Amino acid sequence: TVNMVELGNDLTISIALVSVLLLVSMWKDLLDKGGVIAALVVGLTISLLGHWTWLVVLMTFLIVGSFATKWRFEEKAKISAEEANAGVRGWKNVMANGGMASMIAMGNFFIGGHDWAYFMLCSSVSVAASDTLASEIGSLDPRTRIITTLEAVPAGTNGGMSPTGTLAAFYGALLISVVSTILGAINGDRTPVELFFPFVILIGWLGCQIDSILGAMLENRGYLGKHGVNFIATLSGSLMALFVATRLF
Repeated sequence: TVNMVELGNDLTISIALVSVLLLVSMWKDLLDKGGVIAALVVGLTISLLGHWTWLVVLMTFLIVGSFATKWRFEEKAKISAEEANAGVRGWKNVMANGGMASMIAMGNFFIGGHDWAYFMLCSSVSVAASDTLASEIGSLDPRTRIITTLEAVPAGTNGGMSPTGTLAAFYGALLISVVSTILGAINGDRTPVELFFPFVILIGWLGCQIDSILGAMLENRGYLGKHGVNFIATLSGSLMALFVATRLF
């Protein structure tokens, strides 16, 4: 009976959180119609097959990332470094950044809950947050160099890195690590905090660099689109987390 009550409470919180996510998204024009539907699917998958705290981690990224996208938007548009569709994100963007988190939640539910699942999810979201803040804030820094050869390139170039973007990438990963560490205490996550906290930051930042390398080597040559690069980067984050977990936890 206690479990049924807990399940009912979790379900209520999950539905409330997804509702808040969709309302904020529509109110602030964060997502278009396709993006709203994708967010609904991703949000319910993560919260019902994982835990509602998992959804809060992803919501933190989505909201902060969307505001970063709209930050100084006109200036980014002048150098063609702005997000397409006036900064309103669609279903491809939602799936590119939240698809991996959904797959982890499904694996957690259908294969059986594992202590590593939350760490893997937070690491993949950390990559998404790190990359988004690096792109949206770093794209206005003229001190941009391509990550593969360190040649100077125009600000906003795929695979470009700048001092501002590199710092923004760290803060994006730090934000997700702080939020997910606090939520981990709420959902009973048993991963040692002294390992969880620094590794979510490190993996997020490294995943951002992987995104830049993929952007420079594959996206600029037309082999991969932006969303494909983003998804592979978040996948790399979850794989790095799995590697760390099997070695250290």
